[in-house]
Amino acid sequence: MAERKLQVRIDNRVRLMSAVLAATKWPSSEQPRPHQHARTTTKRVAEFSHHPAVTGAQVLLDQGAPLEALFTYALKLSWPDLEDQHVPRWVPPKWNQHLKSYFTATNLETIWGEADSEWQKARQETDEILDKADFYSFLEPFVGQVVEQLVFLPNISYPVSRSIGVRIGGELVAIGPPRPAWGDNPPWPFNEDPAHIYATALSEYARLLMLSYLRQHAEEVAPIAQKPLPIGDQFRAAYPNWGDQFTELFALGAVALFLEQSVAPHEAKAYVLLQHKMKGLNVLPGVVSVLRRYMSDYANNKYETFIKYLPNFPGHLRVAKTITTL
Repeated sequence: MAERKLQVRIDNRVRLMSAVLAATKWPSSEQPRPHQHARTTTKRVAEFSHHPAVTGAQVLLDQGAPLEALFTYALKLSWPDLEDQHVPRWVPPKWNQHLKSYFTATNLETIWGEADSEWQKARQETDEILDKADFYSFLEPFVGQVVEQLVFLPNISYPVSRSIGVRIGGELVAIGPPRPAWGDNPPWPFNEDPAHIYATALSEYARLLMLSYLRQHAEEVAPIAQKPLPIGDQFRAAYPNWGDQFTELFALGAVALFLEQSVAPHEAKAYVLLQHKMKGLNVLPGVVSVLRRYMSDYANNKYETFIKYLPNFPGHLRVAKTITTL
């Protein structure tokens, strides 16, 4: 079978929702002085903070709606008409019409046109990096054959410091920023830090796929979820549900293992240290060790599927944690 390729695109619906975020309170809560393009967008749309497209988004953010929900909704709209066939109940009334009005009123097409070289540069640089990554083969031992098309949308607007993963039809879409750049600097080149792009994309695909995998095997997972995972209080507070805990551990561990195998061991170690610093996660080296062990057993036909191995995961992680804790 021919090697499947990840697709890299620029999507105007994502750019539109990013520009709506730029007029909300989001920028002030994320990074005080982001890179030049994001900051310019904020200035250009500042006078539209009371536009119904923006106030609708702000209400959702104030209610705790995740960015994933907002961007999923945007990607389900048609372009350029922004028609919605199935409107979720949480969506503000006539929001798609307000978004279309916002696009026209802010003259976003001109704003994007003026920065087109930056957007195209982001797409080309990302494509150059991700063309070398075979996430399909890497993820198959854990979640089975990945039937969805993997898509990456490089984003030089908001959010500037975090990625977003959404499932749209037959696609798994990761929306990701470059490394942080501040002030008058342009967005950081996407191809200057391949490990960052690999981590950004793979972490979103791994989360989406593992969440689906756990749901598909809910009956087998239920008794396993009775065994607590050896995680710290900070991580448990952020992810109180066993399924969310496991999915996050798997996503982070998968990224570290991929970096170790496909980039360089020092990149994997740097990633593990960063997650320890950000999330207080000292068990991640153990997670990587356990996933590495499973991959070896899978290659030697000891386990046909990950669900067959999963009952051993909590116990093996406890042992690995005592050996590999930071």
